[in-house]
Amino acid sequence: MILKRLELDFFRNYVHAEVELSPSVNVIWGENAQGKTNLLEAAGFLSSCRSHRARYDRELIQFGVEHAFLKGEVAAHQREFTLEARLHRGERRQLFSNGVKLKTAGELGEVFNTILFCPEDLSLIREGANQRRRFLDDAICQLRPKYAAALAEYKRLYEQKTRILRDWEEKPSLLDTLDDFNLRMAQVGAVVIHYRAHFVRRMSQLAPPIQSDFSGGREELGLRYETVSTVTDPEAPPKAILEQLLEHQQSHRRAELESRQCLSGPHKDDLAVEVDGRSARQFASQGQTRTAALSLKLACRELFREDTGEWPVLLLDDVLSELDARRQTFVLERINGGQVLITCCEEDKSVPVSGRRFRVRDGSVTA
Repeated sequence: MILKRLELDFFRNYVHAEVELSPSVNVIWGENAQGKTNLLEAAGFLSSCRSHRARYDRELIQFGVEHAFLKGEVAAHQREFTLEARLHRGERRQLFSNGVKLKTAGELGEVFNTILFCPEDLSLIREGANQRRRFLDDAICQLRPKYAAALAEYKRLYEQKTRILRDWEEKPSLLDTLDDFNLRMAQVGAVVIHYRAHFVRRMSQLAPPIQSDFSGGREELGLRYETVSTVTDPEAPPKAILEQLLEHQQSHRRAELESRQCLSGPHKDDLAVEVDGRSARQFASQGQTRTAALSLKLACRELFREDTGEWPVLLLDDVLSELDARRQTFVLERINGGQVLITCCEEDKSVPVSGRRFRVRDGSVTA
Protein backbone atom coordinates (compact mmCIF):
# COMPACT_ATOMS: atom_id res chain seq x y z
CA MET A 1 0.00 0.00 0.00
CA ILE A 2 1.12 3.52 -0.82
CA LEU A 3 0.39 6.92 0.72
CA LYS A 4 0.44 8.98 -2.46
CA ARG A 5 -0.41 12.39 -1.04
CA LEU A 6 -0.76 13.95 2.40
CA GLU A 7 -2.58 17.20 3.13
CA LEU A 8 -2.74 18.95 6.51
CA ASP A 9 -4.53 22.02 7.85
CA PHE A 10 -3.80 23.37 11.35
CA PHE A 11 -2.28 20.05 12.40
CA ARG A 12 0.49 20.60 14.97
CA ASN A 13 2.72 23.37 13.55
CA TYR A 14 1.36 23.13 9.98
CA VAL A 15 -1.02 25.89 8.93
CA HIS A 16 -1.26 24.14 5.58
CA ALA A 17 0.86 21.51 3.86
CA GLU A 18 0.54 19.34 0.77
CA VAL A 19 3.10 16.59 0.15
CA GLU A 20 3.32 14.34 -2.93
CA LEU A 21 5.15 11.21 -1.81
CA SER A 22 7.27 8.66 -3.66
CA PRO A 23 6.07 5.03 -3.63
CA SER A 24 9.56 3.99 -2.45
CA VAL A 25 11.80 5.90 0.00
CA ASN A 26 10.90 9.39 1.22
CA VAL A 27 13.60 11.22 3.20
CA ILE A 28 12.29 14.05 5.38
CA TRP A 29 15.11 16.14 6.78
CA GLY A 30 15.60 19.36 8.71
CA GLU A 31 16.60 20.72 12.08
CA ASN A 32 14.89 19.70 15.30
CA ALA A 33 11.45 21.10 16.21
CA GLN A 34 10.59 22.04 12.63
CA GLY A 35 7.80 19.50 12.04
CA LYS A 36 9.44 16.36 10.62
CA THR A 37 7.89 14.01 13.16
CA ASN A 38 4.52 15.71 12.74
CA LEU A 39 4.32 14.44 9.16
CA LEU A 40 4.89 10.85 10.28
CA GLU A 41 2.44 11.32 13.11
CA ALA A 42 -0.21 12.48 10.62
CA ALA A 43 0.40 9.48 8.36
CA GLY A 44 0.11 7.13 11.32
CA PHE A 45 -3.07 8.83 12.52
CA LEU A 46 -4.77 8.15 9.18
CA SER A 47 -4.19 4.43 9.65
CA SER A 48 -5.18 3.97 13.28
CA CYS A 49 -6.63 7.25 14.57
CA ARG A 50 -3.98 7.12 17.28
CA SER A 51 -0.92 9.25 17.96
CA HIS A 52 2.28 7.90 19.46
CA ARG A 53 2.85 11.25 21.20
CA ALA A 54 -0.59 12.57 22.16
CA ARG A 55 -3.34 11.14 24.30
CA TYR A 56 -6.05 13.57 23.21
CA ASP A 57 -7.03 14.94 19.80
CA ARG A 58 -6.86 18.50 21.10
CA GLU A 59 -3.09 18.15 21.42
CA LEU A 60 -2.89 17.69 17.64
CA ILE A 61 -4.78 20.89 16.84
CA GLN A 62 -2.71 24.01 16.35
CA PHE A 63 -2.79 26.40 19.31
CA GLY A 64 -5.45 29.09 19.00
CA VAL A 65 -7.44 27.16 16.38
CA GLU A 66 -10.60 25.10 16.93
CA HIS A 67 -10.24 22.55 14.14
CA ALA A 68 -7.62 20.50 12.30
CA PHE A 69 -7.88 18.53 9.07
CA LEU A 70 -5.91 15.56 7.72
CA LYS A 71 -6.30 14.03 4.29
CA GLY A 72 -4.45 11.15 2.68
CA GLU A 73 -4.74 9.70 -0.79
CA VAL A 74 -3.96 6.01 -0.54
CA ALA A 75 -3.48 3.21 -3.06
CA ALA A 76 -4.30 -0.13 -1.41
CA HIS A 77 -6.07 -3.40 -2.21
CA GLN A 78 -5.98 -2.48 -5.92
CA ARG A 79 -8.15 0.57 -5.25
CA GLU A 80 -7.79 4.28 -4.59
CA PHE A 81 -8.95 5.75 -1.29
CA THR A 82 -9.23 9.25 0.11
CA LEU A 83 -9.04 9.15 3.91
CA GLU A 84 -9.97 12.20 5.98
CA ALA A 85 -9.87 13.04 9.67
CA ARG A 86 -11.53 16.17 11.04
CA LEU A 87 -10.56 17.05 14.59
CA HIS A 88 -12.47 19.50 16.78
CA ARG A 89 -11.80 20.87 20.25
CA GLY A 90 -14.45 19.64 22.65
CA GLU A 91 -16.19 17.49 20.01
CA ARG A 92 -15.84 14.00 18.61
CA ARG A 93 -13.54 13.47 15.65
CA GLN A 94 -15.03 12.70 12.25
CA LEU A 95 -13.50 10.12 9.93
CA PHE A 96 -14.24 9.56 6.25
CA SER A 97 -13.23 7.12 3.52
CA ASN A 98 -14.04 8.21 -0.03
CA GLY A 99 -16.53 10.69 1.41
CA VAL A 100 -18.39 8.10 3.49
CA LYS A 101 -18.40 8.76 7.23
CA LEU A 102 -16.86 5.92 9.22
CA LYS A 103 -18.53 4.56 12.34
CA THR A 104 -15.33 3.45 14.08
CA ALA A 105 -11.63 4.21 13.96
CA GLY A 106 -10.98 0.53 13.31
CA GLU A 107 -12.36 0.91 9.79
CA LEU A 108 -9.28 2.93 8.86
CA GLY A 109 -7.13 -0.14 9.39
CA GLU A 110 -9.16 -2.03 6.81
CA VAL A 111 -7.83 0.43 4.22
CA PHE A 112 -4.43 1.71 5.30
CA ASN A 113 -1.70 0.30 7.56
CA THR A 114 1.48 1.84 8.94
CA ILE A 115 4.30 0.63 11.18
CA LEU A 116 6.05 3.37 13.16
CA PHE A 117 9.53 3.02 14.61
CA CYS A 118 10.62 6.00 16.70
CA PRO A 119 13.42 6.67 19.22
CA GLU A 120 11.07 5.84 22.10
CA ASP A 121 10.75 2.31 20.72
CA LEU A 122 14.41 1.65 21.47
CA SER A 123 13.40 1.55 25.12
CA LEU A 124 10.31 -0.58 24.41
CA ILE A 125 12.01 -3.56 26.03
CA ARG A 126 13.26 -1.72 29.12
CA GLU A 127 10.10 0.15 30.11
CA GLY A 128 6.97 -1.08 31.87
CA ALA A 129 4.24 -3.34 30.54
CA ASN A 130 2.16 -0.36 29.42
CA GLN A 131 4.56 0.34 26.54
CA ARG A 132 4.42 -3.24 25.29
CA ARG A 133 0.62 -3.37 25.59
CA ARG A 134 0.45 -0.24 23.49
CA PHE A 135 2.68 -1.84 20.88
CA LEU A 136 0.32 -4.82 20.70
CA ASP A 137 -2.80 -2.65 20.64
CA ASP A 138 -1.54 -0.30 17.92
CA ALA A 139 -0.76 -3.22 15.62
CA ILE A 140 -3.83 -5.37 16.25
CA CYS A 141 -6.24 -2.43 15.98
CA GLN A 142 -5.11 -1.87 12.40
CA LEU A 143 -5.47 -5.53 11.45
CA ARG A 144 -8.63 -6.44 13.36
CA PRO A 145 -11.49 -3.88 13.52
CA LYS A 146 -13.35 -6.10 16.01
CA TYR A 147 -10.38 -5.87 18.34
CA ALA A 148 -10.29 -2.08 18.03
CA ALA A 149 -13.97 -1.89 18.99
CA ALA A 150 -13.53 -4.30 21.91
CA LEU A 151 -10.47 -2.44 23.21
CA ALA A 152 -12.26 0.92 23.06
CA GLU A 153 -15.23 -0.49 24.97
CA TYR A 154 -12.98 -2.13 27.55
CA LYS A 155 -11.21 1.16 28.21
CA ARG A 156 -14.55 2.93 28.74
CA LEU A 157 -15.72 0.21 31.13
CA TYR A 158 -12.41 0.31 33.00
CA GLU A 159 -12.69 4.06 33.56
CA GLN A 160 -16.30 3.73 34.76
CA LYS A 161 -15.48 0.87 37.11
CA THR A 162 -12.51 2.80 38.47
CA ARG A 163 -14.85 5.68 39.36
CA ILE A 164 -17.21 3.26 41.12
CA LEU A 165 -14.38 1.77 43.18
CA ARG A 166 -13.03 5.20 44.00
CA ASP A 167 -16.37 6.65 45.21
CA TRP A 168 -18.32 3.68 46.57
CA GLU A 169 -17.73 4.44 50.27
CA GLU A 170 -19.16 7.95 49.85
CA LYS A 171 -21.94 6.65 47.56
CA PRO A 172 -22.73 3.01 48.52
CA SER A 173 -25.49 2.82 45.89
CA LEU A 174 -22.78 2.67 43.22
CA LEU A 175 -22.09 -0.94 44.21
CA ASP A 176 -25.47 -1.90 42.77
CA THR A 177 -23.98 -1.49 39.28
CA LEU A 178 -20.65 -3.19 39.95
CA ASP A 179 -21.71 -6.73 38.98
CA ASP A 180 -23.03 -5.52 35.63
CA PHE A 181 -19.76 -3.76 34.91
CA ASN A 182 -17.77 -6.82 35.94
CA LEU A 183 -19.72 -9.08 33.61
CA ARG A 184 -19.37 -6.81 30.61
CA MET A 185 -15.69 -6.18 31.32
CA ALA A 186 -15.09 -9.92 31.43
CA GLN A 187 -16.96 -10.43 28.15
CA VAL A 188 -15.02 -7.73 26.34
CA GLY A 189 -11.77 -8.58 28.13
CA ALA A 190 -12.00 -12.17 26.88
CA VAL A 191 -12.05 -10.88 23.29
CA VAL A 192 -9.04 -8.66 23.97
CA ILE A 193 -7.03 -11.52 25.47
CA HIS A 194 -7.95 -13.89 22.62
CA TYR A 195 -6.74 -11.51 19.92
CA ARG A 196 -3.57 -10.53 21.77
CA ALA A 197 -2.59 -14.15 22.36
CA HIS A 198 -2.95 -15.10 18.70
CA PHE A 199 -0.96 -12.04 17.63
CA VAL A 200 1.89 -12.83 20.04
CA ARG A 201 2.02 -16.43 18.86
CA ARG A 202 2.53 -15.28 15.28
CA MET A 203 5.08 -12.68 16.34
CA SER A 204 7.00 -15.40 18.20
CA GLN A 205 7.45 -17.16 14.86
CA LEU A 206 8.57 -14.08 12.89
CA ALA A 207 10.71 -12.07 15.34
CA PRO A 208 13.33 -14.66 16.46
CA PRO A 209 14.78 -15.20 12.94
CA ILE A 210 15.19 -11.43 12.57
CA GLN A 211 16.97 -11.22 15.93
CA SER A 212 19.21 -14.09 14.88
CA ASP A 213 20.11 -12.39 11.59
CA PHE A 214 20.68 -9.12 13.42
CA SER A 215 23.13 -10.71 15.85
CA GLY A 216 24.88 -12.99 13.38
CA GLY A 217 23.21 -16.03 14.92
CA ARG A 218 24.49 -15.26 18.43
CA GLU A 219 21.18 -14.33 20.08
CA GLU A 220 17.88 -16.16 20.50
CA LEU A 221 14.73 -14.09 21.03
CA GLY A 222 11.72 -15.45 22.91
CA LEU A 223 8.24 -13.91 23.26
CA ARG A 224 5.53 -14.89 25.72
CA TYR A 225 2.11 -13.41 26.41
CA GLU A 226 1.31 -12.87 30.11
CA THR A 227 -2.30 -12.30 31.13
CA VAL A 228 -4.71 -12.94 34.01
CA SER A 229 -3.45 -15.87 36.11
CA THR A 230 -6.68 -17.88 35.94
CA VAL A 231 -6.64 -17.93 32.12
CA THR A 232 -5.07 -21.28 31.27
CA ASP A 233 -5.19 -20.91 27.48
CA PRO A 234 -5.34 -17.30 26.22
CA GLU A 235 -5.80 -18.56 22.64
CA ALA A 236 -8.99 -20.39 23.60
CA PRO A 237 -12.39 -19.11 22.38
CA PRO A 238 -13.58 -16.00 24.28
CA LYS A 239 -16.43 -17.98 25.89
CA ALA A 240 -13.91 -20.21 27.67
CA ILE A 241 -11.79 -17.25 28.74
CA LEU A 242 -14.89 -15.46 30.06
CA GLU A 243 -15.52 -18.02 32.79
CA GLN A 244 -11.92 -17.80 33.96
CA LEU A 245 -12.01 -14.00 34.05
CA LEU A 246 -15.18 -14.05 36.15
CA GLU A 247 -13.44 -16.42 38.56
CA HIS A 248 -10.49 -14.03 38.85
CA GLN A 249 -12.80 -11.06 39.39
CA GLN A 250 -14.63 -12.81 42.21
CA SER A 251 -11.41 -13.74 43.99
CA HIS A 252 -10.23 -10.12 43.79
CA ARG A 253 -13.53 -8.43 44.69
CA ARG A 254 -12.66 -7.61 48.30
CA ALA A 255 -9.16 -6.44 47.39
CA GLU A 256 -10.60 -4.12 44.74
CA LEU A 257 -13.07 -2.58 47.17
CA GLU A 258 -10.38 -2.06 49.81
CA SER A 259 -7.76 -0.65 47.42
CA ARG A 260 -10.31 1.23 45.31
CA GLN A 261 -8.52 0.01 42.20
CA CYS A 262 -9.43 -2.30 39.34
CA LEU A 263 -7.11 -5.27 39.87
CA SER A 264 -8.59 -7.85 37.51
CA GLY A 265 -8.50 -7.81 33.72
CA PRO A 266 -6.26 -7.56 30.64
CA HIS A 267 -5.30 -3.95 31.38
CA LYS A 268 -2.35 -5.48 33.27
CA ASP A 269 -1.20 -7.80 30.47
CA ASP A 270 2.41 -7.90 29.31
CA LEU A 271 4.51 -9.14 26.43
CA ALA A 272 7.47 -10.91 28.03
CA VAL A 273 10.63 -10.62 25.91
CA GLU A 274 13.61 -12.88 26.51
CA VAL A 275 17.09 -12.99 24.99
CA ASP A 276 18.84 -16.34 25.33
CA GLY A 277 16.26 -17.47 27.85
CA ARG A 278 16.65 -14.49 30.22
CA SER A 279 14.39 -11.49 30.71
CA ALA A 280 15.45 -8.81 28.24
CA ARG A 281 14.06 -6.11 30.50
CA GLN A 282 16.34 -7.12 33.35
CA PHE A 283 19.41 -8.61 31.72
CA ALA A 284 19.75 -7.48 28.08
CA SER A 285 22.63 -5.20 27.14
CA GLN A 286 21.96 -1.90 25.43
CA GLY A 287 22.75 -3.42 22.04
CA GLN A 288 20.52 -6.44 22.67
CA THR A 289 17.70 -4.15 23.80
CA ARG A 290 17.86 -2.11 20.60
CA THR A 291 18.08 -5.25 18.48
CA ALA A 292 15.06 -6.80 20.20
CA ALA A 293 12.96 -3.64 19.70
CA LEU A 294 13.91 -3.51 16.03
CA SER A 295 13.10 -7.19 15.61
CA LEU A 296 9.62 -6.70 17.06
CA LYS A 297 8.83 -3.84 14.69
CA LEU A 298 10.21 -5.55 11.59
CA ALA A 299 8.39 -8.77 12.48
CA CYS A 300 5.21 -6.78 12.84
CA ARG A 301 5.76 -5.37 9.34
CA GLU A 302 6.11 -8.88 7.93
CA LEU A 303 2.99 -10.04 9.76
CA PHE A 304 1.00 -7.18 8.20
CA ARG A 305 2.17 -8.26 4.75
CA GLU A 306 1.12 -11.86 5.46
CA ASP A 307 -2.37 -10.73 6.45
CA THR A 308 -3.01 -8.06 3.82
CA GLY A 309 -0.82 -9.16 0.92
CA GLU A 310 0.79 -5.71 0.88
CA TRP A 311 3.62 -4.05 2.77
CA PRO A 312 2.40 -1.48 5.31
CA VAL A 313 3.94 1.98 5.05
CA LEU A 314 7.02 2.04 7.28
CA LEU A 315 7.56 5.22 9.29
CA LEU A 316 11.10 5.65 10.68
CA ASP A 317 11.39 8.68 12.93
CA ASP A 318 15.03 9.66 13.50
CA VAL A 319 15.87 6.08 14.38
CA LEU A 320 18.99 5.48 12.30
CA SER A 321 20.97 8.11 14.20
CA GLU A 322 20.45 6.01 17.37
CA LEU A 323 22.05 2.92 15.81
CA ASP A 324 25.61 1.93 15.03
CA ALA A 325 26.70 1.45 11.41
CA ARG A 326 26.09 -2.32 11.39
CA ARG A 327 22.53 -1.99 12.66
CA GLN A 328 21.83 0.89 10.26
CA THR A 329 22.92 -1.29 7.35
CA PHE A 330 20.79 -4.19 8.56
CA VAL A 331 17.66 -2.03 8.86
CA LEU A 332 18.12 -0.41 5.44
CA GLU A 333 18.65 -3.80 3.80
CA ARG A 334 15.65 -5.30 5.60
CA ILE A 335 13.18 -2.63 4.44
CA ASN A 336 13.48 -3.39 0.74
CA GLY A 337 9.98 -3.38 -0.70
CA GLY A 338 7.09 -1.13 0.22
CA GLN A 339 6.96 2.57 0.94
CA VAL A 340 9.15 4.15 3.62
CA LEU A 341 9.11 7.59 5.23
CA ILE A 342 12.35 8.43 7.09
CA THR A 343 13.12 11.55 9.08
CA CYS A 344 16.74 12.54 9.67
CA CYS A 345 19.10 15.47 10.04
CA GLU A 346 20.56 17.23 7.00
CA GLU A 347 24.03 15.82 7.53
CA ASP A 348 22.86 12.20 7.84
CA LYS A 349 24.42 10.44 4.82
CA SER A 350 23.40 6.90 5.75
CA VAL A 351 19.90 7.23 4.32
CA PRO A 352 19.31 6.01 0.75
CA VAL A 353 18.89 8.72 -1.90
CA SER A 354 16.32 6.89 -4.06
CA GLY A 355 12.76 8.17 -4.06
CA ARG A 356 12.20 11.76 -2.91
CA ARG A 357 13.72 14.15 -0.40
CA PHE A 358 11.81 16.81 1.50
CA ARG A 359 13.14 19.62 3.62
CA VAL A 360 11.04 20.76 6.58
CA ARG A 361 11.51 24.21 8.02
CA ASP A 362 9.13 25.88 10.50
CA GLY A 363 6.06 23.95 9.39
CA SER A 364 6.78 24.25 5.68
CA VAL A 365 7.68 21.32 3.39
CA THR A 366 9.80 21.73 0.27
CA ALA A 367 10.47 18.85 -2.16
